[in-house]
Amino acid sequence: MTADAVGETAVPTGEQEPGTPAKPPTIYDVARAAGVSHQTVSRYLKGYQGIRPQTQEKVAKALEALKYRPNLTARSLKSGRPHRLAALTHEIDQVGPSRIVQGASTAARQAGYLLDIITFDMSDADAVDEAVRLAASQDVAGILALASTDAMTEVFERTDFRVPAHIAAEEDDALTGHTTQLTDLGFPSLIAYLAGLGHERFLHIAGPSDYSAARNRARAYERALADRGLASTGTLHGDWSAQSGYEAVMRLGRGIEATAVIAANDQTALGAMLALKELGLRVPEDVSVTGVDDIPEAAYFSPPLTTLRVDFAAQGRSAVQELLSRIDGTQPPRVPALQTELVIRASTAWAAKA
Repeated sequence: MTADAVGETAVPTGEQEPGTPAKPPTIYDVARAAGVSHQTVSRYLKGYQGIRPQTQEKVAKALEALKYRPNLTARSLKSGRPHRLAALTHEIDQVGPSRIVQGASTAARQAGYLLDIITFDMSDADAVDEAVRLAASQDVAGILALASTDAMTEVFERTDFRVPAHIAAEEDDALTGHTTQLTDLGFPSLIAYLAGLGHERFLHIAGPSDYSAARNRARAYERALADRGLASTGTLHGDWSAQSGYEAVMRLGRGIEATAVIAANDQTALGAMLALKELGLRVPEDVSVTGVDDIPEAAYFSPPLTTLRVDFAAQGRSAVQELLSRIDGTQPPRVPALQTELVIRASTAWAAKA
């Protein structure tokens, strides 16, 4: 048996004796199901780079189908270190951050770690120190610090985590010069689709300016319009909530000039659609509305929402792989950030004639 498989036992092929309890699957079972070597499965679980995407997909499906769970006790005894991670978050009630945490939890489990989720109130000056102390008291191998706002990122950057840590925050495109799929593919495809329907007048309802994600989306919107020689009728700022989308449109009233409203997220789009209805404007006959994220409820809005789907789970997996690479002293695998695709539904249609 190889060192990678300490604490696991190969299960001979063949039928199990009737009445005996089912044995938990091993990496050998996963390897057989995926059609790869057990060394490949072991490398995948450790987050190593160099595994082909098609092979990664096969292993991931086999792990899920067999409900594989690593033997954490054996691994801890072998390595002499804990197999627990801690995730610090201040926005577990928001759709995107909660799905990032879910993706991180899955990735941690597949890599042989348990992920403890610790939430805190960012308005409390002592909350971060308390959360870090709590995480350290759990004897964790590393800490994943999930930040959305500029202020929270700054707090994490000043924090002494005392164990390997990774601050997972969306980078500001304007500062790094590194754009994501949402900027390079998502917004261009959305604007191209709407322009193809004859839309020439656009309105953006942005997220709060202290979020790098909101700034990136606003710039992506402006850039996509400029690349097609189109102009925005304006940008209004909300706070990601349906209420802020509703209030932004109501402030404009029936004098709204745009034939297409591009909301920074789906909840904002939901509020905008209600406001348009109350103003006597039809969606999509008079005004088309789109969002970003593709939350589970987006397909059941009235009308169902056209949106840019964001793979938040992939962000969570990438963050865990980055943390594990810091723990192991290895290079993290390259994972595209903010993978996205355009999802077309009934909230968009041909532009109304002037």
